[in-house]
Amino acid sequence: MTTDANRKWWALAAVGSGTFMSTIDGSIVNIALNTIQKTFTASLGQVEWAVLAYLLGIVCLLPSMGRLGDMIGRKRVYMAGFIIFTTASVLCGSAWSLESLVAFRVMQAIGAAMIQSMGIALLVQAFPSSERGRALGYNGTIIATGIATGPVLGGLIIGTLGWRAIFYVNFPIGIIAMLISLRALVADNKRSEQKFDLLGAVLLGGSLVSILYSLTEGQHIGFTVPYIMTMFAVGIVGLIGFVLWELRTPEPMVNMQFFRIPNFSLGIMTAMSVGMGIQFNFILLPFFMQNVLHFNAQKTGLMMVISPIAISIMSTVSGRLSDRFGPRWIAPIGMAILGFGLFNVSTLTPDSTVFDIVIRVVFIGLGFGTFQSPNTSSVMGSLPKERGGIANGILGVMRTIGQISGVTVAGAIWTSRVAAITGTAYTDITKAPVMALTQGFQTALIVAACIVWVGIIPALFRNNKMHEAPTAA
Repeated sequence: MTTDANRKWWALAAVGSGTFMSTIDGSIVNIALNTIQKTFTASLGQVEWAVLAYLLGIVCLLPSMGRLGDMIGRKRVYMAGFIIFTTASVLCGSAWSLESLVAFRVMQAIGAAMIQSMGIALLVQAFPSSERGRALGYNGTIIATGIATGPVLGGLIIGTLGWRAIFYVNFPIGIIAMLISLRALVADNKRSEQKFDLLGAVLLGGSLVSILYSLTEGQHIGFTVPYIMTMFAVGIVGLIGFVLWELRTPEPMVNMQFFRIPNFSLGIMTAMSVGMGIQFNFILLPFFMQNVLHFNAQKTGLMMVISPIAISIMSTVSGRLSDRFGPRWIAPIGMAILGFGLFNVSTLTPDSTVFDIVIRVVFIGLGFGTFQSPNTSSVMGSLPKERGGIANGILGVMRTIGQISGVTVAGAIWTSRVAAITGTAYTDITKAPVMALTQGFQTALIVAACIVWVGIIPALFRNNKMHEAPTAA
């Protein structure tokens, strides 16, 4: 029998299982791309859609699914997400062609968006306000664990059972998670009388797809290609149309008045800043280790696990600190540490050792772990609990836009710096001289540190107040 005293911990187990499953699925497939490519005799560009379709699908559906959960009940949406995700996982494992795999990955993304958009909102609902940071800290630890274990677990499964098993393994995990969720989560039977803003959802989702696709593909084929420029322009126009529609419709998907609340608007701004800055490290450091320090793939992978481990340790600590002292100062402190870590990574040279990397990268993990839980707590706490789904959806979108922008900007700075140093525009930048690669890497990481440090400015204008938002839609 689940009592009120321990129900919150069962809720954490339910949300944690969904968070872990959907998070690990975003990284585990990367390890299988080479094997999938050989199975379907496809090009690398084609097989990458197995990852891209999943990630784009999630980020574009997060706000819509968040709003849907706020309207019809979060447990309903969360459970439906598990059913869709688990079913799609089995279908992915049974895919008969690359096209069918990509289609089933889109289906997976729908389920994952429903799970991820409801997860944090369900935690906020289950835990008292005084323990919100603690709960979000535990959730941050689960996310970091999923990121860290994904590549390792993926390699083990693929090596012993084949790539299809990385999808089949979701079936028993999904069943167990659904049983826990049925037991632990309180049913929300209250339904909103408002209509779902379908046009707003289509405008926002379509605009995000256009913008994020153009930013992603532009890295490979060039941002001046006409159809990439057209896709980006269409996305911007669509976003403008979305804002205008939301301002005039009586039942908007996103209440634009929310952006007048300092803790909400400043919180998503800092999340975007941090997401952009930290992505420089995740994208460029592996290239630096393999092409400058000549680490093999296995050694590089082990080095990249250090940061998620530090994040998982610090997330719980920062969550407790946030509950005790409020998120206003904890989040900026985390950003300062993160920027310090990025700046120190910029001092790596061709003579750097494993210890040199570890002692620098660990600060990145500690800084991000210190920032994440308090910032999320501040954003979620700025709106009433009944708006938790849409708040988490918007936060997720802004964080992802920052990450994708970080990939684009990091690559552009590195390649342009190398070209300026050598006087040569390399088609394959890994062919550039080691010192040019090093200087380009150092410049990019200094820029990353500055992006994070500049983001501290708006973070300082927040306060520790909660539930400032209007309760209207």
